Amino acid sequence: MSLPDYKRLDFKDILIDHDGPVVTIWINRAKQRNTINTNIIEELIQIFELVDRDDRVRVVILTAEPTAPAFCSGADISGGWDVLWEEEAEKEGPQAHRDGGGRAALAIYRCRKITIAAVNGHAAGAGITALQLPFDIRFVWAGAKLTFPFIRRGIVPEATSSYLLPRLLGHSRANSLLLTGEIVTPDSPHIQGLYHQILPTRDGVYPTAKAFANELAANTSQTSIAFAKGLLQHPGDSIEENHLLDSRAMKILAASKDGAEGVQSFKERRLPKFVGSLSRDLTDWFPWWRRLDVKHLKAKL
Repeated sequence: MSLPDYKRLDFKDILIDHDGPVVTIWINRAKQRNTINTNIIEELIQIFELVDRDDRVRVVILTAEPTAPAFCSGADISGGWDVLWEEEAEKEGPQAHRDGGGRAALAIYRCRKITIAAVNGHAAGAGITALQLPFDIRFVWAGAKLTFPFIRRGIVPEATSSYLLPRLLGHSRANSLLLTGEIVTPDSPHIQGLYHQILPTRDGVYPTAKAFANELAANTSQTSIAFAKGLLQHPGDSIEENHLLDSRAMKILAASKDGAEGVQSFKERRLPKFVGSLSRDLTDWFPWWRRLDVKHLKAKL
């Protein structure tokens, strides 16, 4: 695969910075309060699919300029609830529709690299569901106002949030957030557990996330991350099945170059130098789960 030059990619609603093993995605719709439209969804899907396949990239950060009025104010509904029907969808009916925020969330969630959301401003709706929940780690500004306003707009929580939020925070907290639509701050007991770190200033969020990303990129195994994310996202249906899965993953990685380097660096009391890559070292067993083709699978109504 030819390696992309991220700084030359022709995006309109996002900006890309490639700094060694870390790629930063900047939301670039400040005049529209960084709302999500159809184009930014397609651009986010494209960039996350690119970094997933690029062995040079170990960590991906999503953030916004701290001077923007918001991290993301949700979906751009200035034209109403545009369901974006395609011709095929018109013929097949409602079961053919695919929520745009959900498509972006799936691309982020499926990325095999470490993903970080640096939430340096207010966030509403898709600004949390699509642009925070599917990430591995989240940093946030303490003064951010956060809301899931869906039931106050006559619709439902989207972008796979009804799946992710209860698994991240528990059903009780998810109920408090999704069924009230209330505005909370990161220190609220309903949402506080979502964040790795709460920062006192907006302009401190990205530098803290970037320093964290640099440390992870330098000291973690790319293949270990992919397997660990697979086990977290696709565990067995029982503790016994999970035991079988992590046993096989352990056997594969212990015999790998990164596994050997992990032991050697520990013995020599030095930082590891991992060289494993997803393009070469995942083995035919990965992924062990069945991936659904959501584009062509018809929903059961």
